[in-house]
Amino acid sequence: MSRSDIVRRLRKRRIGVLMGGWSSEREISLLSGQQVLKSLKSQKYTAVPIDINRNFAVQIRKAKIDIAFVILHGRPGEDGSIQGFMELQGIPYTGSGVAASAVAMDKLITKMLFKQAGIPTPDFVMVGEEEEISPALAQAHKRFGYPMIVKPRAEGSSIGIELLPGRRGAMDRCQRVQRGFGDFILEPFIRGMIATVGIVGEEVLPILELVPQRRAFYDYEAKYTRGETEFIIPARVDKRTEKRIKELAWKAHDLIGCCGFSRIDLGVKKGKRPYFLEINTLPGMTDISDLPAQAQSVGISYDELVFRILADALT
Repeated sequence: MSRSDIVRRLRKRRIGVLMGGWSSEREISLLSGQQVLKSLKSQKYTAVPIDINRNFAVQIRKAKIDIAFVILHGRPGEDGSIQGFMELQGIPYTGSGVAASAVAMDKLITKMLFKQAGIPTPDFVMVGEEEEISPALAQAHKRFGYPMIVKPRAEGSSIGIELLPGRRGAMDRCQRVQRGFGDFILEPFIRGMIATVGIVGEEVLPILELVPQRRAFYDYEAKYTRGETEFIIPARVDKRTEKRIKELAWKAHDLIGCCGFSRIDLGVKKGKRPYFLEINTLPGMTDISDLPAQAQSVGISYDELVFRILADALT
């Protein structure tokens, strides 16, 4: 299908921008959604915002949309719930399907699949919602030592992530994460470069190096506070490492079954050894988000990025 045919078909459709929701990422989703909505309208498409709540079935039916641009970070948009509803309603939607969304949202399953497929990922210890924390901390200390990262099993935007520099305060931080989010993962803190790789369609975008200015790691504040993180594109790695990271990023995207777009986060030890952390099926689309910056670095404007993501829903 030619680009003109795609544009013609899209102009005949009522596009719902699904944003908001009730997860801890609600505010970021609203920011992403408003940017996407603005872009769609500037491109002369008929687009309406839908601030998703728990009565989303009624909301979506009332909106009478023909296609959904899903930009709901966290549940219910990033775990496959909305995708399943769209499938039942017969409404085309952007991004990955039910299975890929559900798998990628679960950091434990993602890491297990990475290991099985030979995609390097940090060692880890899983701690259940009702499990004792002390034995898990002892096991993690024995296996990989401090510093460690503690992260919720199924959250995004670095929400709930804590850095454990040593034993002091480790228990309190783990208890805080367990109380707030249930299951969590302990993994070694990768000292080195923080990086991310975006994929749009079948194009692997340049590696983005992230340099927090005042934070110890790329946490929520570093991600969403303007000026808190320096973007370096392309990342400062040699050609061989760049090629390997991009190949592994695509392998991760394909392994999980992602469609349309995704973003894969990783740490790079000593500038050469990548460790893949997670994959995001609905990466942020705010004006300071990673994916738009990566796209811009190769001449893909924000409007073009939105168009490509939307066009993929028709195929």
